[in-house]
Amino acid sequence: MGLHWANDPVGQLVQCRRALRPDGLLIALMFGGQTLHQLRSALAQAESDVSGGLSPRVLPMGEIRDLGGLLQRAGFALPVADSYAKTLLYRDIWHLMRDLRAFGEGSSLSARPRHFTKRALFVRAQDHYAQSFGMSDGLLPATFEVVCLTGWAPHEAQQKPLRPGSAAARLADALQSAEVTLPQKDG
Repeated sequence: MGLHWANDPVGQLVQCRRALRPDGLLIALMFGGQTLHQLRSALAQAESDVSGGLSPRVLPMGEIRDLGGLLQRAGFALPVADSYAKTLLYRDIWHLMRDLRAFGEGSSLSARPRHFTKRALFVRAQDHYAQSFGMSDGLLPATFEVVCLTGWAPHEAQQKPLRPGSAAARLADALQSAEVTLPQKDG
């Protein structure tokens, strides 16, 4: 759950691959791109309203497609990236930020503001959060997308993909459906 903090995630994954024995399995969990999208949006709108500018306040997270590509770049065989989202409910933005600090997810961005933030910004963010995402009971949802990356250290005994067009069975037969042929484009 710490790969999203890495300055060089490909390098981290290469080191993991090197540490595995041949045909060893990597399972890595990390926060994905949809994590805290509500908070990110509310803070951006509030900062724009209060100061007329925008600065990074929530760590950017990788999208699942990009994270799967990292496994390939790091040399893993049979890479798979999957995700699930969990939504937690908070009384207000301050309780959410207290939880984030408690599990070590405060902002460590080098471009973040280095001065104390005016309370007005957080009050405004609370208002935007409640207006845009608040639930009928007054609670605020916070989405956490967890991406699961799996890949195997290469080994000669692993499955290899077949050559395109070399299938021995038809998908239409397996699905027990009629095959529909697409029209050919001239050109």
